Amino acid sequence: MRCYISTLAVILKTTNPKPWVNEFESIELSCMIESISTTNPRIEWKKIKMGEPSYVYFDKEIAGDLEKRAKIREPATLVILNATRADTADYRCEVTAPNDQKSFDEILISLTVRVKPIVPRCSIPKSVPVGKPAELHCLEDEGYPKSHYQWFRNKEEIPEDPKGSPKFFNSTYTLNGEMGTLKFSAVRKEDAGEYYCRARNEAGFSECGPQMMEVYDMNIAGIILGVVVVVTVLLCITVGIFCAYKRGYFTSQKQTGNNYKTPAKGDGVDYVRTEDEGDFRHKSSFVI
Repeated sequence: MRCYISTLAVILKTTNPKPWVNEFESIELSCMIESISTTNPRIEWKKIKMGEPSYVYFDKEIAGDLEKRAKIREPATLVILNATRADTADYRCEVTAPNDQKSFDEILISLTVRVKPIVPRCSIPKSVPVGKPAELHCLEDEGYPKSHYQWFRNKEEIPEDPKGSPKFFNSTYTLNGEMGTLKFSAVRKEDAGEYYCRARNEAGFSECGPQMMEVYDMNIAGIILGVVVVVTVLLCITVGIFCAYKRGYFTSQKQTGNNYKTPAKGDGVDYVRTEDEGDFRHKSSFVI
């Protein structure tokens, strides 16, 4: 009875239900027919992404997203020749055997196409005063699966936990490998150096170029002295302007017709003022 049921049933199996491949490499999605009696079964492959199925092999031809990029290896294995990140999806192998008592079987295979990270974008401050906070950022958004980030100073990896390394034991930083951030709560002189970030996943890694972060001392006494000098200069200027104003240096006087004084009459000539200011005529007079 067991042999009879097996002979009249189509049964599929796969060697790997969750394969992965690096981008631009080839991958096999194995779909093997373990048992079948129908000599010419119908074989179909469907790609399922975001819950929507679409044919990639139908009526003995490669179709859809895999056209000209895949082939069928007898009897039913699908070979993707040049996998891209868009090929990450579920694939369903379906075999229909009309002459079998159990005439249909299917296998679901989940494919992951891994993508190497691109060069991350790194943000590193050029200079930071001692005792002040500082933040370094690293990000790339092309890699798949999502990248994990590592930070390096002077070509030496910075551990996520500073207490686990004698060299970084006294450092006051927090490193988030998932977000790519390196935060100092209070930088020290020892924190100066060349920093760079590495983005890594299962497909590989990429790094940004090293950038120098300088740490300098703040001259508190010099800053206070400078402030005092500036305040003193401003005070002197203010006092000088006030004194000049009090002494009348900024008072403006204009001569008008009403301010003009008539010359004294002692020469026997009478002066007559016309309507035009400043225009005088004289008339003769005889002294008896």
